[in-house]
Amino acid sequence: MAYVGFIGAGRMAQALSRGFLAAGVTNAQRIIASAPREDMKSIAAMQSLGCRTTNNNIDVVDNSEIVILAVKPPVVSSILKEVSSSVTQEHLIISVALGIPLHIMEELLPQNSRVMRVMPNTPVFVRQGASVFATGSSVRQTDIEMVHRLFSTLGICERVPESALDAVTGLSGSGPAYCYLAIEALADGGVKQGLPRELALKLAAQTLLGAAKMVLETGKHPGTLKDDVCSPGGSTIEGVSHLERSGFRSSLIEAVEVATNICRMVSRKQVQQQPQHHQQRQLSALQMHISN
Repeated sequence: MAYVGFIGAGRMAQALSRGFLAAGVTNAQRIIASAPREDMKSIAAMQSLGCRTTNNNIDVVDNSEIVILAVKPPVVSSILKEVSSSVTQEHLIISVALGIPLHIMEELLPQNSRVMRVMPNTPVFVRQGASVFATGSSVRQTDIEMVHRLFSTLGICERVPESALDAVTGLSGSGPAYCYLAIEALADGGVKQGLPRELALKLAAQTLLGAAKMVLETGKHPGTLKDDVCSPGGSTIEGVSHLERSGFRSSLIEAVEVATNICRMVSRKQVQQQPQHHQQRQLSALQMHISN
């Protein structure tokens, strides 16, 4: 069983911990999480799972094999600098934060550090998430297998090139919000037609859940499944026709595009904020090459 550490003990760290524990891939005494002293709520939540807690990020690194950065993007770089001297080649460092490229992580840590980025989405809270991961230049095959095993306990987990992560975030990262909007709108439609609110919400949510399972479990294209529901001249094809006229399909496509572009902008901003360290690393590499 792996020793897993979380820098940041918020909702994502809590969700990941619950999933790992439920699946038996580690135990509570092998999980440690750090949070500021004033964040008593997060600390208490991790302790309620039986996990160890600390106010010191370096304690997490010193007591873990896998270190997961579960913090907001603006603080990732400063945390990596803070813990860098404690990171060895025996650590696997994983960021679940948006927009921090692998090469920046590698530049802020000792050379040949093993780094990955994982992009989970919020349904990991109920172990129905969609996670993808990208690997740095020094990861081992065992790292890939371990990350796939860990995050598969929370839903599906796929490996992608890092260049795909922004698009993944725009689709599956932001996607739950699009689905919640659809559930709410469907329920509103039911209420408008006289259904009780509670029943309408339950039916709408179950309808999306069932449709998603049909796609995943039958392997059929969504268009084929849609055609199966649309009887000639029936009510469903009339509803679908109205959605098409209203730009439903193009609105979803554009929502993914807009969200992806924001992710790309955040990534570019993070790169632009690291020029000095990048230049120092390049200079050190050049000096080493010359001396050899």
